[in-house]
Amino acid sequence: DVRWQDLRLDLQQKFGKRPDLNAILFLIGIQELGQGITEFTKEQKQDLMHIATCKVFSLSGFYELERIDEDGWPHYKSVKPIPPGHLKAQERMLKWHIVEYFDQLNEDYQL
Repeated sequence: DVRWQDLRLDLQQKFGKRPDLNAILFLIGIQELGQGITEFTKEQKQDLMHIATCKVFSLSGFYELERIDEDGWPHYKSVKPIPPGHLKAQERMLKWHIVEYFDQLNEDYQL
């Protein structure tokens, strides 16, 4: 929980507003798409959040990148089921994966 709150504070400093879980997933989706920030339709925003969820869960082997389509959008396939759990447990697991994603991203871009 502390790492999650630290991540939110860090993102607040960068973007001027403390993002919630959905906003962070949206940011990860944009990062993974790699086409910059543009106008997205509602459906594309949902797709970006799905890409983000698959990407962060790929860190633990639940998903793997299957292909990049002709428009540059990544497509993932499920490799193993995410363990069932109540909503709070699933949210906690998602937050942990998001923190790991940003930790890995920061390691990749350190000079």
